[in-house]
Amino acid sequence: MFEINKQAFGAFVASLRREKGMTQKELAARLCISDKAVSKWETGINIPDVAMLMPLAEALEVSVTELLNCRRTEQTLDAAQVEDIVKTAIRYSEAADPKRRKINKRRLILYFLCLLIAAVEVTIAHLLGYSVSDYSEAMEVVLILCPLFGLYFMVFAMEKLPAYYDENSITAFSDGIFRINIPGVRFNNRNWPHILRVGQIWSMGMLVAYPVLNYTMRLLFPSFWAQYETNITLVLLLGGLFIPLMIVGRKYQ
Repeated sequence: MFEINKQAFGAFVASLRREKGMTQKELAARLCISDKAVSKWETGINIPDVAMLMPLAEALEVSVTELLNCRRTEQTLDAAQVEDIVKTAIRYSEAADPKRRKINKRRLILYFLCLLIAAVEVTIAHLLGYSVSDYSEAMEVVLILCPLFGLYFMVFAMEKLPAYYDENSITAFSDGIFRINIPGVRFNNRNWPHILRVGQIWSMGMLVAYPVLNYTMRLLFPSFWAQYETNITLVLLLGGLFIPLMIVGRKYQ
């Protein structure tokens, strides 16, 4: 399958622009975009939207095929090669679409509401005599890990995966520093909404419910909780996330 090398694409665009004696700002003005967008193309950060390819090719006086091939060519490509190049451009355009990362305001409000509830629970516990020194490592892990995972699942996770996840059998998801690899699960746009929902419910549910569980168990069953808190918390953290992820991932893939 044809792949676009973003660095090679950027270098080719920069070379063509300099051949025309244009600055980034001048090229951007011809395309009615910002010079920052041109700079991102030339530095290999991203490539243009598919709708911008033809105007860019015309401005640089090359064909769209040459632009996507990142070199001038005298060779005539057959229909299958051209189609493969165009499909690749569309896939990359979809993957870079900023609308896929549009923040859902309602989920953002819900995220901060859950943070507030957890903060109120901790405050009430302090008023009842618990101090920071009474926190176990398990409690600290939950209060740090759940807000971080919740921030991703509730706010920053893409609503829809790039098209190549639907076209290929991909068993690992990568988004910046965030990684998911679930045995037997192929990620695509059929199971992705359900995977997101599981992550949202787990992270916010644990954040709100765990402090109450922790304080209740310490009050009612102090010896038992002191002995088994870490094991129970690990089951809730790991099993509560990955088992539901595996179930919905397999069910809807």
